[in-house]
Amino acid sequence: MLECSIGSLAAVSSFFFFFFFFFSLLKFGVWNQASMEAMRTTSLARPLSWKDSISSFLHSDYDTTMQLQRGKSGPGLCAVAPSGFGFVGLKGNSRSNQLCPISRPIKRFPQCCIRSALTSHYYLGPRRPTSARAIAGKSAPSKLSDDSGENRIQARAKRLQDAVGPNKTLLDAQARVCTGPTQTRPLDEAQAYKVLNTVLQSGRGELPDSEKVSKAQLGAFFGAMTLRANCFPPPTRWSDGERKAMSELWPALSKCLPEEVLFLADPEGSIMGEPSDVGPNFSGKSPPDVQLVSALRRVMGGGHLEQEELANLLRGVLPLQGPKGEVSDALLAAFMICSRMNGETEGELNAYCMAFDDELDSLPVAKVKSLTHYGEPYDGNTRFFRSSLFVAAVRASYGETCLLHGVDWMPPKGGVTEEQMLKYMGANTSLTLKEAVKLLEDKGVGFAYISQREARPSLHSLVDLREHIKKRPPIATTEKVQRYIKATGREAMIASFYHEGYEDPLLMLIRRRGVKAGLVVKGEEGALSLTTKDRSPDAVVKGRPLNYVAGFRPQKASSAANNDSGVLKETFTLELNARDYGIAPTSTPRVDRSVEKNVELGMAALRGEKGPAYDRIVLNAAVADHLLGCEGAESPLDAIERAKEAIDSGRALNAILHYIDRSKWPAGTPSPSTT
Repeated sequence: MLECSIGSLAAVSSFFFFFFFFFSLLKFGVWNQASMEAMRTTSLARPLSWKDSISSFLHSDYDTTMQLQRGKSGPGLCAVAPSGFGFVGLKGNSRSNQLCPISRPIKRFPQCCIRSALTSHYYLGPRRPTSARAIAGKSAPSKLSDDSGENRIQARAKRLQDAVGPNKTLLDAQARVCTGPTQTRPLDEAQAYKVLNTVLQSGRGELPDSEKVSKAQLGAFFGAMTLRANCFPPPTRWSDGERKAMSELWPALSKCLPEEVLFLADPEGSIMGEPSDVGPNFSGKSPPDVQLVSALRRVMGGGHLEQEELANLLRGVLPLQGPKGEVSDALLAAFMICSRMNGETEGELNAYCMAFDDELDSLPVAKVKSLTHYGEPYDGNTRFFRSSLFVAAVRASYGETCLLHGVDWMPPKGGVTEEQMLKYMGANTSLTLKEAVKLLEDKGVGFAYISQREARPSLHSLVDLREHIKKRPPIATTEKVQRYIKATGREAMIASFYHEGYEDPLLMLIRRRGVKAGLVVKGEEGALSLTTKDRSPDAVVKGRPLNYVAGFRPQKASSAANNDSGVLKETFTLELNARDYGIAPTSTPRVDRSVEKNVELGMAALRGEKGPAYDRIVLNAAVADHLLGCEGAESPLDAIERAKEAIDSGRALNAILHYIDRSKWPAGTPSPSTT
């Protein structure tokens, strides 16, 4: 028995000795050269810099390396492919030039080759734990699903003069009164007293900083109240409760509010019932403020600015510089919200849209045969699946180059954005315009994302102010029709809208951008995603119905109209039905502010998993191709089949995987997947 035990112990000891000896060779590179040579003989070596990638693989985590080595086909590159919502280990076999299954599935991996579940297309790239989890299959539970989004938001310097608030009580009031002449909901007596007492407590220093009312809030609220008193129709002017509360509390308020807020509350000394020369005599404390005060006297009286006058004002006050800046938060907030409440003129929209076109000098040019600019709402989606990122990958895979733009986070909704999804998947979200051009011209990618933070820093400096004014300013409309890059080929632009009355101004701005075709779309949540859901017969439609589309394209029929440049365009409006594109109705996928859920739905669809997300991506790609007049999409059903084939072949999936990889490499530097 003793001899038997000693023999067993010796056998076990020998096993562990050789086990760790072999592992040390792996870990410290003795085996590297042989592995590299084996890798060079396989087709897997083509899409990456094999030296760097194999070295990364061999110097990865201990437990992952050992799991990856459990194949039966001999040494070679290990990989991972999606299988349903899990991972299947694969190994490169230099003899057969194929990937072979590893006996045990793995959950994490250092250097991976991801294979489309329905195709033989492979993607080999560097280690990206987060992106790999999102790309290869269903992610593990993550805090990102339910948090406020702070982990996905690019750190930025605060651009307000005071670091307080915003106060929730006043934000709720702003949501009611900082809107248009037909949408405003006056405060009742109890609400008015609560709001004004909150302002009074804040002005006296009786609230903690986190609950104080910011100057931007004061400006937006009192500017809106003045505009309502001067210009709004009786139903949306001051209520009896507002008048009573203001009459009683104004004497105390006038003693603790800043001078610029006193001006906003009563610019002519005619609203509050008490004689005062503060408003009539106020001119501003800095050159930018002087411009704003002059403009506000007109805007709060229902007037408008000329296009060049407004453009000069915007260039004079932006970008905001924060506490050290000369621009009053209160005055600028009042100007932004009152301009929106007044309803922008065509000239004002042009100014907001194009004032900063030359901020980064002339626009770069991409050498592509077509380029579609996508204008999603910058404040994201809070309920439904947002599809444009995945639609862009589909269209790019058959040569319809796409440019997305936006921000990481934007009020008032603070929903899921393309930038958050790309960051979650591991892509670079701070591309310069030249780096974006490189990706547009890359045949393996064909689309790019530009952050407003990089392309229009002046407009991006307004993010904090926009949080404190609560409602959307005019820039929320015009930022969707930016043209950050030009193309040598045909250009088109797509922008979303929600409120009726903005579809024609948006089309006007799209035409001014000089593109050949344009669409405005009322999709779910006022975004671009057209739905496949049937409308309920009991649904109450406000404004334009869901799936309303209007646009123009080069003339192909008798119904044409001259645009501003005299070129004949075919114009159209329609309420799109997915059935006309051969797609059956499906329920709307919900994401409820979860970046992870949105990525899971989109990537599962690009892997070929049929369902509502797949249908929406196919529909939105095909509609864009057909209505913009793209080659090969003359028939709606042909456009649908092309979009499906791009997904089912794995080409759309490869496009987004290549983007994640290649976006991280500076312009002019070959990435591992292109070497």
